[in-house]
Amino acid sequence: MTQLSQQRRSRILPPKAEASDERARRQQQSDELAMRCNVIFERLRPQLIETYYNWHIAIEPDTEQYIIDPTLKGITEKIVEVYGYSSEPKLTIFRLNETGCCGKI
Repeated sequence: MTQLSQQRRSRILPPKAEASDERARRQQQSDELAMRCNVIFERLRPQLIETYYNWHIAIEPDTEQYIIDPTLKGITEKIVEVYGYSSEPKLTIFRLNETGCCGKI
């Protein structure tokens, strides 16, 4: 049996320098969006939690419009139907429960 080289290559080309900068910019943009949406979520949660407990809610912070659905698949389909596909984040999804979390990682 022949021994393969000990270094594993995961990419053919080296990573681009701006890729990490772009990743950091997108993460910051996503965090800012989540903070803006969280303020709206905290305001809406007491009104919606009794009727829609454990449903998913997607919030658009500029217009304060929201979409609710009992399943994650259903809410993602509704988001695509209303907003289409985009590389820029526009909404944040929460769950209408005590914590607002959709699950644990």
